[in-house]
Amino acid sequence: MSIGKRRSLAIAAGVALLGGVGAVAVTAATVGTASAAANNCGYLFDDFNYSSSSDASLSQHGWVPRTYAGGPGVPGATWSANSITFPTNGGQKVLQLQASTDGTGGGTNQAELYSAQKRYFEGTYASRVRFTDTPTGGNDGDHINETFFTISPLNGDLDPTYSELDISEYLPNGGWGETGPINYQTTWYTYRNEPWFADNVHSEQRRSFDGWHDLVVTVANGHVIYYIDGVQMGDHSGKFYPRQTMTINWNLWFIDTAAHTGGLSTYIQQVDWVLFAKNQVLTPSQVTTQAGAYRSAGNAFTDTVDSAGPCVTPSGSTSPQPSTSPSKSPSASPSVSTPPATSCSAAPEWSISSVYTTGQTVKHEKSKYGDPNGPASGQGKHLWRAKWWTQGSEPGWTANWEDLGHC
Repeated sequence: MSIGKRRSLAIAAGVALLGGVGAVAVTAATVGTASAAANNCGYLFDDFNYSSSSDASLSQHGWVPRTYAGGPGVPGATWSANSITFPTNGGQKVLQLQASTDGTGGGTNQAELYSAQKRYFEGTYASRVRFTDTPTGGNDGDHINETFFTISPLNGDLDPTYSELDISEYLPNGGWGETGPINYQTTWYTYRNEPWFADNVHSEQRRSFDGWHDLVVTVANGHVIYYIDGVQMGDHSGKFYPRQTMTINWNLWFIDTAAHTGGLSTYIQQVDWVLFAKNQVLTPSQVTTQAGAYRSAGNAFTDTVDSAGPCVTPSGSTSPQPSTSPSKSPSASPSVSTPPATSCSAAPEWSISSVYTTGQTVKHEKSKYGDPNGPASGQGKHLWRAKWWTQGSEPGWTANWEDLGHC
């Protein structure tokens, strides 16, 4: 089921297209202490213990408060670093996004915080987020959008490598033709801005989500599975499975000003912490245990996404399930015997527009940054076998392909 959400996604202008993390088979996660977990497959954890948006540690830890103009949201609106603050809530520092509008583009301010590097792909994403139904000041009723999502740049209209996971887009006052509170999880294949065309699949919940919620999504084995407070909300698969590395983002913005009733209205969204477990399938309860372990250890920030892992599982292994025993630590890099390629000469070159089904083989040299139109990795061509139906999914960057060895 698709939802035609008209958004001009200009985030690419503020995202540095730096080196990403190559896709490997996803393993089950073992959750132990924070220090032990950081040595497994690779983690990002941040509890947002910063003084302000200009705190040097914020940028050193890879976060960028958005300041560049453009969509999504009200044309002419301002995106300001001053809209990002770090107040205390319940004894803990939290990330706070603030947005306000007087019903005009020039009088509208929106907020976004995103990761500077496009390096997150398969694994578990989670964040504890506080959604709000009413403004902190002014009249209620605006079409405000409160979000947590991951995204890669759109490299042209209908780019088949485009990847976006809207882990939650909460509309307390409706919008996009909806009335009343509604929350979406949307997994994107691609889109075109003019004339608008959206190719995605979504799940929805028509109720209030005012308050704190644990938002979790697992990206593994061809499935994107969304959870809120431990309850599964959606399972999206097929061509909608992400095809390249993404950034992590939160933003607070107005869909339009059609419902504004005068004066200045101000809304907030808060974020307690974020966690990413690279190439690991964590249950929601394991996510909260791991976040608690970091805090109990006094670890306000950790990032081993690039240095740990890669947690490779042998080719042909069955789909893993989350570990239920926290006493054993998986090997960080199991030995993998990759059979030599024997039919590269017969295999066709991989094509971004072609459809492949289970068992079909291609030859291809993976790109360096997850962009097939960008520079090559320098690793040479490999023989790849499709694990399931796939299109626009570059071999070497997603779980859709099994590496059969160097040609």
